[in-house]
Amino acid sequence: MHPRLLAIDNFVIYTFGALMVLAVVAALWWLRRTARRRGLPVEAVMSLSVWLLFGGLFGAKLFKAVRLLLQGEAWSIRLLEGAGDFYGGFLGALAVVLIYFWRRRELPAWRIADVYGPALALGQSIGRIGCLMAGDDYGKPTNLPWAVTFTDPEAATIGGAPLGVPLHPVQLYESLACLALFFFLEWLSRRQRFPDRQFDGQVVLSYALGYAVCRFFIEFFRGDVDRGFVFGGLFSTSQAIALVLGGVSLILLLWRAPKRDRRPPNTVTAALKQTPNR
Repeated sequence: MHPRLLAIDNFVIYTFGALMVLAVVAALWWLRRTARRRGLPVEAVMSLSVWLLFGGLFGAKLFKAVRLLLQGEAWSIRLLEGAGDFYGGFLGALAVVLIYFWRRRELPAWRIADVYGPALALGQSIGRIGCLMAGDDYGKPTNLPWAVTFTDPEAATIGGAPLGVPLHPVQLYESLACLALFFFLEWLSRRQRFPDRQFDGQVVLSYALGYAVCRFFIEFFRGDVDRGFVFGGLFSTSQAIALVLGGVSLILLLWRAPKRDRRPPNTVTAALKQTPNR
């Protein structure tokens, strides 16, 4: 792939970093646009976004460092170098969200959280292309016609991808999955045909559930060895987290969904209600 987007003497712009910036800008633009459209406090949404960036970045790095430590490998926390673990970033951002809304209890927490679902999916879709360009989070060897082969030595240095070996483009798998999730969540947030089935929190919980399902299956095609494994090597650490967060999201979706009255209507009572008083 192309780890370097631009190189002039000692001035280098890495493709991964450029696409990460683009992912953040696209997500923030979508957040601001959606918050205005729905009449939400834009200043509060953007303020929360800044805290989420710091919480997510630190959580991603901390989670990766802890995982490497538990595996007996060398670890460090370098905030501005390379990528961390997405689910570590997700948990770090979640902690920031809980603290933020605990301090700002006057805000409609679930309504604001809903605007983050599509924005996160959009940002991930762009960001995973950066991982592909850098050779990070690479896949297992394969003979499929759409396999990718890394030849740039910096792909091995930066992301650890093996050179000259056809691999599953798992970064592209996840990018496309997140893009499809983005369009689904936008449809879900805009639909007007079933107003009695809509509720605050539906979109962000659908994002968490949808991404957990996608990530669980994509993990089977990952080839990077420092995945961390649980249950005797049956699942990777990310798969275990996906199972937990996906299950919690599904339970919250079912719990928060409005309960519809399935009893047959009482025709006599309905007729009396429609009879005008004399």
